[in-house]
Amino acid sequence: MTQDPLTLYKLIVLYMLDKVNFKLSYSQLSSFILEKEYTNFMTLQQVIADLQDTELIRTDSSLNRTLFSITEEGRNTLSYFGNRIGDAIIADIDAFLVEKHLELKNEAAITAKYYKTTSGEYEAELSASEKNVELVNIKISVPAEDMAETICESWYSKNEQIYKYLMETLF
Repeated sequence: MTQDPLTLYKLIVLYMLDKVNFKLSYSQLSSFILEKEYTNFMTLQQVIADLQDTELIRTDSSLNRTLFSITEEGRNTLSYFGNRIGDAIIADIDAFLVEKHLELKNEAAITAKYYKTTSGEYEAELSASEKNVELVNIKISVPAEDMAETICESWYSKNEQIYKYLMETLF
């Protein structure tokens, strides 16, 4: 039985999202799919858009980062059609997720977003989680959007140092 390649790529994305208990970024999904040369960048973009349009995956965006998770409808679809993913592809995905699990999870556990408050200032909200437990959640009000954006961008690279500083200072 031949199958549409787009269907296979969609099933690969659904399978990856179903196998983890955290959200994956576009770069995480694409690093596997593009490195294994299952498809190209443009086709992957189309696959992701189709999955979003059909509400098989959910997206959460903040700054320049979009995280994806599978919906209940996506899980149902995967349960019906998941057997169309070849054993070799499943083995590749499983090996990738095992090898990169900690790296993928750590990246997903750090979030930063900002928004304009009713008072006209901007609030940056920074958080770090581990094993679905929120370790720290910081809200910082600043007068300008560019300041809030810089704070959020810095959080991704400096969150460990900041958390360590807080723990050492508070205890």
